Amino acid sequence: MTSVWVVLPTFNERENLPIVVARARAALASCEPPVDGTVLVVDDGSPDGTGDLADALAHEHPEVRVLHRACKDGLGGAYLAGFVVALGTGGDLVIEMDADLSHDPADLPRLIAAAREGADVVLGSRYAPGGGVEGWPLHRRLLSRGGGRYAAAVLRLPLTDLTGGFKCFRAPALRALAHERVASRGYAFQIELTYEAARRGFAITEIPIVFREREHGKSKMSLAIAFEAMWRVPLMRLTAPPGRARRRASHRLSNGTLAG
Repeated sequence: MTSVWVVLPTFNERENLPIVVARARAALASCEPPVDGTVLVVDDGSPDGTGDLADALAHEHPEVRVLHRACKDGLGGAYLAGFVVALGTGGDLVIEMDADLSHDPADLPRLIAAAREGADVVLGSRYAPGGGVEGWPLHRRLLSRGGGRYAAAVLRLPLTDLTGGFKCFRAPALRALAHERVASRGYAFQIELTYEAARRGFAITEIPIVFREREHGKSKMSLAIAFEAMWRVPLMRLTAPPGRARRRASHRLSNGTLAG
């Protein structure tokens, strides 16, 4: 049976966590053929008690685990820590997903299906035909869409959503990516991880998703984070080793301590 790990980084997500965990568990249980699903919460010392709530959920549900980190250390750092746990316990597919319900857990079976059909990396795309964004003001839409197009142009990748954070990786691809060269820890992490996958010749597939603005809590996105990503993008190309610029990408449309 395919082992699937869903990595959820959290910082002050107490209101959203029980909902996203319940929906992720239900989505994993609905997969056909069945999967051995695990939800891993990676909490960065949330002062609102998110970590304690995660522990309670793990105590109640054996398929939920919690990785506690001492302090907030960037989105990329949280994902990399979660990847180490997932790969170290034999995960076949590892999925990254926001914990604020912006990503719909009901889409998990679609990402898993695309990976089972041969994609090394599956991107949930807001901008592929059939995808979309709900609840964002115009300036946020322009910032996101413009940032993605800028990154795609600079890195010369035929992908519609390089900045998205809803992704599924096959274990061999993730092992190659997570332990070499990925230096970004903020939102540029999402761009760099996909760029490294393309540069190494892994098969990348996009499927459309609908991204929804969070209902509870405060977004971690800011102009400073966006500008950091902008200057890191050309640096990725400048520091990439020569002679390894193999790229395969396709647009495919498809309807701390460990506890727990």
